[in-house]
Amino acid sequence: MVSENDETRGLPAEVLRTACDPAQFSFRSTEELETLDHLIGQERAVDAIRLAVEMPHRDFNLFVLGPSGLGRHWAVDVLTKERAKGMPVPDDWAYVNNFDAPDRPRALRLPPGMAQKLKLAMQGLVDDLAAEIPALFESDEYQSQRHALDEEYGQRQESAMADFADKAKAENVALLRTPMGFMLAAIRDGQIVKPDVYNTLSENEQAEIDEKIARLQEELGAILREAPKLDKELRGKVTELNKGMAERAVSAHIDDLLPEFDDCESIQSYLAEVRQDMIANAELFLAKPQQNGNSAFPEAIRKYHREPQFDRYVVNVMVTRDGDAAEGAPLVAEELPTLDHLTGRIEHASQMGTLITNFTMIKPGALHRANGGFLVLDARRVLSEPYAWDALKRCLTHRSITITSLAERLSLVSTTSLQPDPIPLDIRVVLIGDRRLHMLLTLLDPDFADLFKLQADFEDEVDRSPENMELLARLVATQARRDGLRPLSAGGVARLLDEAVRLAEDSKKLSLHLGDLTDLLREAAHYADQNGNGLIEAADIDRAVRESDRRSARIRDRMQEQIGRRTILIDTEGEKVGQVNGLSVISLGKYRFGRPSRITARTRMGSGKLVDIEREVELGGPLHSKGVLILSGYLTSTYALDVPFSLHASLVFEQSYGGVDGDSASSAELYALLSALSGVPIKQGFAVTGSVNQLGEVQAIGGINEKIEGFYDACAARGLTGAQGVLMPKANVDHLMVRPDIVEAAEAGKFRILPVESIDQGIALLTGRAAGTRGADGAFPADSINGRVEAQLRAFADLRRAYMRKAGENGGNGGGEEK
Repeated sequence: MVSENDETRGLPAEVLRTACDPAQFSFRSTEELETLDHLIGQERAVDAIRLAVEMPHRDFNLFVLGPSGLGRHWAVDVLTKERAKGMPVPDDWAYVNNFDAPDRPRALRLPPGMAQKLKLAMQGLVDDLAAEIPALFESDEYQSQRHALDEEYGQRQESAMADFADKAKAENVALLRTPMGFMLAAIRDGQIVKPDVYNTLSENEQAEIDEKIARLQEELGAILREAPKLDKELRGKVTELNKGMAERAVSAHIDDLLPEFDDCESIQSYLAEVRQDMIANAELFLAKPQQNGNSAFPEAIRKYHREPQFDRYVVNVMVTRDGDAAEGAPLVAEELPTLDHLTGRIEHASQMGTLITNFTMIKPGALHRANGGFLVLDARRVLSEPYAWDALKRCLTHRSITITSLAERLSLVSTTSLQPDPIPLDIRVVLIGDRRLHMLLTLLDPDFADLFKLQADFEDEVDRSPENMELLARLVATQARRDGLRPLSAGGVARLLDEAVRLAEDSKKLSLHLGDLTDLLREAAHYADQNGNGLIEAADIDRAVRESDRRSARIRDRMQEQIGRRTILIDTEGEKVGQVNGLSVISLGKYRFGRPSRITARTRMGSGKLVDIEREVELGGPLHSKGVLILSGYLTSTYALDVPFSLHASLVFEQSYGGVDGDSASSAELYALLSALSGVPIKQGFAVTGSVNQLGEVQAIGGINEKIEGFYDACAARGLTGAQGVLMPKANVDHLMVRPDIVEAAEAGKFRILPVESIDQGIALLTGRAAGTRGADGAFPADSINGRVEAQLRAFADLRRAYMRKAGENGGNGGGEEK
């Protein structure tokens, strides 16, 4: 039998919960602490961010990875802002009309602040010309020149017709004007020869009249054919006159503008094109303005389409800086990184049932706004938006921004579109996501590693040292000030740090999940306000922890209720052969709780098959199946090595109707098998967790605190007897941070937590019988657990040999597996 000693008494209270002592702090409240302006324990990640923002070479974009709540966004924001302030202000960009190819708008690169200045200058130019050109064409000077041209060409036309009329009259032929045009008629005795008179004339007279009419008709036709030429010539002269008049006005105003943009060659070139187009299209300024404002320039063209004939002179500003007031490079965080929001879009307007567009409807995206600086994106959101990730990679690869609409990519709209000039791209992109997403991108996207060469991996935890605890206290004080909360007492800080240890699941570490700690702090501050406390005390943190647990614990409480009512069969007293209490963890979002489960094992003679019922019905995950195969390997390599392994065993989690995964129950399953084989009962007051390897060593598992608490709650509901407890891996001792009520029960001797290193140690504690080791003769002690197990396996092997021999004598097949 196993005697009472330190091994069976369980771990002392100070090991079960390593609480922070408020006396170790040098302050009485966080009001005395200085603000902390940096993160704790994230030196590796911070160095990676600094390298990314300072590295001048292309493709050194950054992926920031780690779970939420570690301060990733805050660190990126602070470090990129710090770097951006010292960088040069990027240039402005604007789209203007391509007068030669309107479907290919031109991109203008302008000095900072110059785009808006050019836009206003063009607005003023068109406004001035819209008033001046019509007045110029209504001036006496223009009217007299135009009248002179009209008279000149009118006289030329009339003179030709008059000369022809005189010539025809000399030959007794009259030129008549009719509604249908001109016609010729013979004259006789001063009268026009009518048809009835013509018919009475002799053939010679008729022939003479016909000859004259035909000859003169040809001459008249030649004169009339000259009229369009004269009209064309007149129009040409009028056009030259108009251009001359328009050029005077346009050139005067543009010449006034040029000195404002002396240092910008692109604007000088653009204004030269504007001059030519305005002179060539002066009639645009003569159209009657719409009665919806005094300005001819379409200030709200995309909204109201005022004076659309002047669209061609709009300066569509894509991005502009505030000139001399601008400071540093831009930092843009795009919260909705759709394709349009990233690369920009081309809008369309409905006109007469048709969608139309022009360069004034080009809208910028986040890449335009962040060009020359930094763009921060949430990786998951970018990947979830159709074509957004592909567009981002394309822009980074080609170092330019090309606008392509989603409708165009999907061929959903057939309409007039544009092909704007690509805008050169100089940007550093920062993606923020979790580790799994980074791994998947690295494995599945061949472009990812080339474009995002740097990664900033944030730590989840930091060593629990006095220096780090002091820094975390300052960080808590900083957060309280930032949120306008009451200061914390030293006891409140100590209690909050206890939760940081609990979150880290390691008594030697502090969790850096600042989001969770901040939420707890805010809730505790609310309770402190309700109580009228001047400081946030440990009791307020305690209440926040309890209330948070209570809000999330509905399913856990229902399960414990079912255990208490014995609907779920869990024994907390007595002894049973082949039955043990296993422990698992159920996760519901961020909330986790432990759930005890009954594990049973049944054995008989067989062909060496170990049946995992969970796997057979596809409820067991691959890790659970691996654990069962490992314990099978332990059995076959530990017992009855000189005979065939002749066991048929089945293992199952009783009343488990969901999936089971993980190998943390493999030691419990092995204990159940050893009990079933040896016939020695297991004490049901214990629950077991821990994985096992093929050497029989018990290995560390996760969720140790929740598992212990789950079984403790089940025992407490039925009454603690002092004979109850949990067997856990010794490797998990440093991870203990159980609830205070469990610590109190352990101090009172009502509940024990026993660390074990090996299966032999564990089975001895569970059965009260020594496991046994092989003696000099190579055999286990006969009455030990291992001795009884080996004896049973040898008995199975003997039975199998006898069965095979008998089957062979009867001519049957005794070597097959039992059906």
